[in-house]
Amino acid sequence: MDLSSLINNFKNQGLNEKDLVALSGGHTLGFAQCFTFRNRIYNETNSIDSKFAKQRQSSCPRTGGDSNLAPLDQTPSFFDTKYFINLVAKKGLLHSDQELFSGGRTDNLVNTYSTNPWIFSKDFANSMIKMGNIKPLTGNQGQIRVNCRKLN
Repeated sequence: MDLSSLINNFKNQGLNEKDLVALSGGHTLGFAQCFTFRNRIYNETNSIDSKFAKQRQSSCPRTGGDSNLAPLDQTPSFFDTKYFINLVAKKGLLHSDQELFSGGRTDNLVNTYSTNPWIFSKDFANSMIKMGNIKPLTGNQGQIRVNCRKLN
């Protein structure tokens, strides 16, 4: 998605631009499969650092290797601000992530979070609470899982 689509998508859920950027910061954890970022590393040139693209291409070929993994940032096991630092350096792995720092309305928040982990952590926590209150299932409507990968 482009930035305006991302903003509208979040707005439709009652979330604002700060929520969008803060919650996207959750991408400081984990990995993405090659098929989710292949187009970005091979076809986007203006919004991606060329060395970063080449580095990602080494584990994500133009064809095949769809399930090959790449870290969303260089510290995939730590909740930190490396994700935002990467966006500022045009090293966002996913297209939708890099849209948050692409000359648009959310650039200032990305800059703030890239240099201030305390503000990011506070805003992330507030946005998680806000997101958790969107149409929660109660009573018999939902289920609590010990392992989220398995249905009870």
